[in-house]
Amino acid sequence: MASQTAVQSGFVTRFAPSPTGLLHKGHAYSALQAFRAARSANGRFLLRIEDIDTTRCRPEFTEAIFEDLAWLGLDWEKPVRVQSRHFDDYRNSLLRLQELDVVYPCFCTRKEIHAEIARSPSAPHGPDGPLYPGTCRKKSKDERQSRIQSGEAHAWRLDLTTALSITGHGLTWVDTERGEIAATPEELGDVVLARKDTPTSYHLSVVHDDALQGISHVVRGEDLFHATHIHAVLQNLLGFPAPTYSHHGLLTDDSGKRFAKRDKALTLRSIRESGISPDVLIGSLKLD
Repeated sequence: MASQTAVQSGFVTRFAPSPTGLLHKGHAYSALQAFRAARSANGRFLLRIEDIDTTRCRPEFTEAIFEDLAWLGLDWEKPVRVQSRHFDDYRNSLLRLQELDVVYPCFCTRKEIHAEIARSPSAPHGPDGPLYPGTCRKKSKDERQSRIQSGEAHAWRLDLTTALSITGHGLTWVDTERGEIAATPEELGDVVLARKDTPTSYHLSVVHDDALQGISHVVRGEDLFHATHIHAVLQNLLGFPAPTYSHHGLLTDDSGKRFAKRDKALTLRSIRESGISPDVLIGSLKLD
């Protein structure tokens, strides 16, 4: 595909795994969905390594990703963007949000957050559980600055209320299966955008990189559908174009359980080593 740039359309998509373990059948399904969408549109297919979690990601898993995708018959443009090599990019995006005053430092530990939620049985819940109760949003700028200067560990959270006062509440995004979607970022609340030891989160880095790489269509699993509501806000704040989204269903095992990296018998490596051909595996995935 990379050799056809002279006749390619403006369709650009990507597969963006995190190298925290070996790929499984669910990853193969998602990668092939994106690859085939690009091929059908005579577009471009990119591979991006989302390894911002430097405590869990491993170089050997990155190499395994390359091996598994090549075994499936996929090819992609070079060089591959590896997020851990570009932390300064995400710091700059965070700085822009700080200048807009739409983020605030959060000093709460997980234990403190859970305790605060437990004290408020009516605390709002999102698709992933209870939302952050906004404890540090209420702190004064003087207290925030003093605690940062003292070296206290902190994260940076999106101040969603302030953000929406800038973007307005009429944000929308487009899903190929469901049409125009009204953004409801309140479902996720004041999400973490960076931590003291990692200058970005999934939300910030993926929005930045999709814009940087000119991604026109994001093909990914429906487990990330709700994240798109927050991504629409960040795209608007940062002046990034909004891709079109396609959220596909997730593969499950015979019991209806989603595939996971801990299911070692179902990894692409184990399947490959068992002698199963890529054609047989791909046929079993029942791609659209």
